[in-house]
Amino acid sequence: MDFELSDEERAFQEAVRRFGDRVLRPAEAKIDEGGRIPPEVLRAMADLGLLAMPVPSEYGGMGASAVLTELAAEEVGRGDLSMATAVFFLLEAGWGSTLARHGTQELRRSFLPSVCRGEAFLGIATTEPGGGSDLARMRTQARRTPDGFELTGEKTFVSGTTEAGEMGGGHLTLARDAGGQGFHFLYVPTRSDGLTTQRFENMGRMGISTGSLSYDHVRVPASNLLGEAGHGFQLALGGFQVARTFVSAACIGAAERALEIGMAHLRTREAFGQPLGRFEGIQFELADLFAQVEAVKWQCRRAAWLLDRYPLTGDETHRSEVNRAVASVKLTAPPIAFETVKRVMMWFGAAGYTKEVGLERGLRGVMSYLVGAEGGLNIMRIILGRELLGKEFLPYP
Repeated sequence: MDFELSDEERAFQEAVRRFGDRVLRPAEAKIDEGGRIPPEVLRAMADLGLLAMPVPSEYGGMGASAVLTELAAEEVGRGDLSMATAVFFLLEAGWGSTLARHGTQELRRSFLPSVCRGEAFLGIATTEPGGGSDLARMRTQARRTPDGFELTGEKTFVSGTTEAGEMGGGHLTLARDAGGQGFHFLYVPTRSDGLTTQRFENMGRMGISTGSLSYDHVRVPASNLLGEAGHGFQLALGGFQVARTFVSAACIGAAERALEIGMAHLRTREAFGQPLGRFEGIQFELADLFAQVEAVKWQCRRAAWLLDRYPLTGDETHRSEVNRAVASVKLTAPPIAFETVKRVMMWFGAAGYTKEVGLERGLRGVMSYLVGAEGGLNIMRIILGRELLGKEFLPYP
């Protein structure tokens, strides 16, 4: 792996950082308090090519590599500390690439250009009220019909339920075949007859909705099936590998932004007649935080590099290498980002607890990736244990 970015990659990274500085930072309080990402922000993202970046150009995307998308995810997380814009970005990138790879030609042509223009939303719906990461026990069923499928069941803790309804679009939905023939991975428009939504009130990431989807005999055409009927489970797992890498990159960006804010404070805030940054205790803490963030950043870059080098359909050895890399970075990036934001807040004393400083937005946003979004930390440990010891050591049958 060459650690040096190409001229094109560096130029794009710089362009996304300027976008973060000029567009996202001025809007992040509005995004967090207003409960939505303003349309002008989404238009600016689309103009820069940030929406569904990995989608091939023939469907409106950039055909971006995982490494380039990872770079962009870092900068989006850095620009909007609330993580709401990062969630929107990674959903379109991770699941847009999955749809582009496995969707029918009809679905790709009719839907993906709208996603890339920011005129439609694409999300993922797998979690159910009775279970999260235990996807094999899901109850949502898809019954085959002469022209497609009929869906019944419920999904919960789904991002973008409101956006998909307002903008148009929907979610890639994993459902068990009613006849016991595996799982189907289906694109289900939110405006479908028989589909209802409910919005939850979260503690963070306020700029993007979280809610539930209920399917009451929802009809889905055969053209909305991804891959082969009955083989959707592995497609969903592969998509999570991509999404988890971009989640981790966004957490790294948030941590770097927190350190940036903190170092400016350490240089200017005085105590006992000298800047805070002259106190050895704080310098040591800064050094430790920087080293941890830097380490996980390159761990994340390697995970993206592996996704580019070894497609998810590769041989068993390379699949295991990708699984280990992605699970490792998803296990480490969110906690390190959370700890970084927390410690920097403490450098500010009482001011760090205020919305004026703004770090609390990052603490609330990053927290979502500790408690379960895109796979909880203990699920990452289970994946790593399986890959290190073998499937016979799984803690469940």
